[in-house]
Amino acid sequence: MTEVYRKIHVVGINSYIFEDLPSKLQDLFIKTGNIAVPNSYFEEIKSWSENGLKKKKSFFSSNSNNELVDWLRSQKNDVILISRGDPLWFGIGRLLLENFSKDELIFYPSNTCLQLAFSKLKIPWQDTVNVSIHGRDSIKLVEALKARPLSLAIITDSKNESLEIIKKHLLELNLIDFYDFWLCEEIGFENENIRKLNLKESLPSDISSLNIVVLTQTKKIFLNKNIPLFGINDSIFKTFDDRPNLLTKREVRVQILADLELPKNGIIWDIGAGCGSIGLEALKLRPNLDLFCIDKRFGSKALIEENSRRLGVKPKFIFEEDIIKTLNSRNLGSFEKPNRILIGGCDKKTKLQIIDAMAMSMRIGDIIVIPIIDIQTIKELKEELEDKNFKTNLNLIQTYKSLSIADGMRLEPNNPVFLLKGKK
Repeated sequence: MTEVYRKIHVVGINSYIFEDLPSKLQDLFIKTGNIAVPNSYFEEIKSWSENGLKKKKSFFSSNSNNELVDWLRSQKNDVILISRGDPLWFGIGRLLLENFSKDELIFYPSNTCLQLAFSKLKIPWQDTVNVSIHGRDSIKLVEALKARPLSLAIITDSKNESLEIIKKHLLELNLIDFYDFWLCEEIGFENENIRKLNLKESLPSDISSLNIVVLTQTKKIFLNKNIPLFGINDSIFKTFDDRPNLLTKREVRVQILADLELPKNGIIWDIGAGCGSIGLEALKLRPNLDLFCIDKRFGSKALIEENSRRLGVKPKFIFEEDIIKTLNSRNLGSFEKPNRILIGGCDKKTKLQIIDAMAMSMRIGDIIVIPIIDIQTIKELKEELEDKNFKTNLNLIQTYKSLSIADGMRLEPNNPVFLLKGKK
């Protein structure tokens, strides 16, 4: 292999001031004749050569495309390529590594705009999810938003209306009140500006093209006065930060509540309640119901209590224990017997045990509803219900959300859910 003598020095910067460079990089700039600079701040870097430097400079205006690659290949001597922040973090580094050997490249990273933004916001960022929509579609952004991380940093693109796209996705996913929206412009540079935007208003007209967005979960106090009676938005419910999918999505929740045919009075068991979204919304619709929430996950009781406060309802009991323990350790003869049972969040064996234990005491007109995502379990559960004199029916719930993209709209599918209903 031919040894490469020419080097491409990729220098990350966070300032347009020459003196802000480390002395080692100042010396490198002084002695290097050919400099490639992004065209968005070409004039600022070109002005460095006017500060009494003896060696004449040749500057190439870079667009991070094939012209830049061709120019770099044509150079026989060492060159400098100016970049922002860390060239290997959503930067030019990937393109360079695809076109040049590692022996040719030397990287000098500066602080990333993400590091600087979080230092200014005074927020820890070790668990932050990073997404770039610079020259990319917003599919990964949608995936990240659905997971509802504590904080999310988004690399934007001034050419594709990134801020409008982010705003639309937050609205479409019902997360507009879930996050604080921080616009961070020209981070580390002279015109640095950080502001918190109210997305219910129009975006400002004076936004710099050099910006990133940081989303942080809001600390707002939830009040139940503005919550609708039916079809409550997912963002209202608190869930485990690391397990947002424990929440039954609104579109499925609405159908489950319809299938339960909620009576004015009676007893409902929400088994595998998760954050309590279904049972609590049932209680909001029918305040005279007695709700029993049962979930074995540690911390589920506190979670359900918080969501009860948000909705302004109160379950009769919340058991933080395995449903099998509930069935085995409590005297079901004196324990209040349900008219409605929702069975979620447990395996097939447990679901069968619940039906077997509870079916005989349920009366004509009582209902069991079972959300199912594993198609292999449907047959046995259906047969078990029918064996216990329940009339069954099965529905597949498949919904789609419209999501904005740069040139229009696309439909994003939610996970399909089978709803098995048994009515005695």
